[in-house]
Amino acid sequence: MRAILLGGTGAMGGATAQRLALAGWDVEVTGRQRSGMPDELLRAGVRFHRLDRTDTRGVAGLIGGGADLIVDLVAYKAADVRALLPAMASAASLVLVSSRAVYVDDAGRHINGDEPPRFRRPAREDSCTVPPAADEVDPFTREGYAPCKVAAERVALDSGLPVTVLRPSKVHGRWARNPRTKDFVGRMFAGEQTVALADADAVDHLSAAANVAALIETVAAHPGRRILNSADPDTPTAEEIVRAIAAELQWHGTIEHVPGGSGRGHHPWRTSLTLDTTAARDLGYQPVGNALDLLIDEVRWVLGGRSPVAG
Repeated sequence: MRAILLGGTGAMGGATAQRLALAGWDVEVTGRQRSGMPDELLRAGVRFHRLDRTDTRGVAGLIGGGADLIVDLVAYKAADVRALLPAMASAASLVLVSSRAVYVDDAGRHINGDEPPRFRRPAREDSCTVPPAADEVDPFTREGYAPCKVAAERVALDSGLPVTVLRPSKVHGRWARNPRTKDFVGRMFAGEQTVALADADAVDHLSAAANVAALIETVAAHPGRRILNSADPDTPTAEEIVRAIAAELQWHGTIEHVPGGSGRGHHPWRTSLTLDTTAARDLGYQPVGNALDLLIDEVRWVLGGRSPVAG
């Protein structure tokens, strides 16, 4: 079984490459710099190719006669998908990684908008999304990211190929480009005795890279054209997340609750958006673990081998 992961050296790609390789797959990943390739993946037998996602000819050459699974983690707009559809047509199963950022609440507000959304219920795959962007919209802007992702989804799904679009929530895990736990780990490790926390009861669904990888493996065995939410089975509050970090670091300081909007206690888990993952479970997917347990994998990676005892 051959798997090709475009942009496969980050949290989701790395977890997927490692999982598939350990299961006996022949796994190849692409990236811009070999220095970004985790040593653990090389030891697992994963092969790295220095290729940019925009190098259509190079990627097509890598795919060659086909693959059992192609996972595209770096398609940000419709043109990205459109350019590679001919090469991807030879794959038995395709996965396009999108984002939960595409969803809007009942008033049309989304998480990258000026006014915070208020989601009354977990988002299902058939929930409303932002409109798709035109080709000229920049996906690397706050306003353009989600519309460009929707446009990429539509091109993939309209192709008729066996494409599964995944919409993960806030991803965590080792090899994350911007680990959200890093600030708290750094402050606790440095010995700060008080950590301010606003909106401590906020619930912002997480997606462990290991759970995303398990879902991708499930999809590989069940090719089809669909959209699937990908999120952890539990929905911890911001305070529960911070306390889990503190427990791993053996930090015994004080978590100070402060009012939202006070300018203090900012944290990355404030958007009240959860995802309905019924469709993934109906396909046979089983999560590796819950959010709080798997979050520790990222914390340990951020620590980088340092003693967990706070300084």
